[in-house]
Amino acid sequence: FFFLNPKDKPKYFGIFLNIYLTGIVLNLVVIAVVCLDVHLQSPMYVFFCNLSSTDICYTTVTVPNLLYILLSGDDLLSVTRCFSQMYFYVLCASAEVTLLFVMGFDRYVAICRPLFHHRILNKKICILIMAAIWVTSFINSLMFIIPLRKLPFRKVLRIQNFFCDAIDIFKFSKGGSQAYYSLIYGEIVVFALVPFICNLVFYGNIIRVILQIKSKEGRIKTFSTCSSHLIVMIIYYSAGALTYMIPFSEKSVLMKQILSVMYIIVVPMINPLIYSLRNKELLRSCQKLLK
Repeated sequence: FFFLNPKDKPKYFGIFLNIYLTGIVLNLVVIAVVCLDVHLQSPMYVFFCNLSSTDICYTTVTVPNLLYILLSGDDLLSVTRCFSQMYFYVLCASAEVTLLFVMGFDRYVAICRPLFHHRILNKKICILIMAAIWVTSFINSLMFIIPLRKLPFRKVLRIQNFFCDAIDIFKFSKGGSQAYYSLIYGEIVVFALVPFICNLVFYGNIIRVILQIKSKEGRIKTFSTCSSHLIVMIIYYSAGALTYMIPFSEKSVLMKQILSVMYIIVVPMINPLIYSLRNKELLRSCQKLLK
């Protein structure tokens, strides 16, 4: 990992441990604030809360194993542990992308169709949406991992990354089927391209509505309600796209590892900071809870 000198591993262990624990604490604070403050029970904050839960799961699936490797030097992983890690990683990634799409839809309805917001996204519908997101993610992860598990592999695989990534594992399969290639492309379209395009459409309409507001204060206030989601979405999609669009080669291994750290470890820590600092209600509730 990172072609590290053994002497540098304790230093990187401390860095990644601090980032991981900071992300866990910040996301737990967001969850606690939303759950304890009755004024933050709107769909937007419920989705924030669920995104923080997903970010905790996201990092917990991969980072503890990375810390163990850096501390012990034992980078061997059994087939069962590897595929278990892949399953939960795909599950969390699917849930996160779908949540970002739903949060974009929530902001679109709130700004472009404000009179229908409480009717379209009431408490009951939000609960059904969250249940649908997790059920869909569980099923999608099974559909992604089970066919991969059936492919033939060599007895020992050398993965140049800090976690078991399904796409990296697939590259080492003996005679990977065309059907699985089709499945990967289908995943990219359904869980990456379509939500991204939909969010672009949502924000195109949001910007159009904001520009029609006459007062500067009104435009700033309206935009501030969706700026957190927009920033998080840009960071998440940019890091993810760069991570998986880099062509596989020996020269690109280091860059891919760095981008993977950004995508899986750093971004989940940044998300609650962005929400807290750019959302006055959430920041006010955080301060009240800390007092």
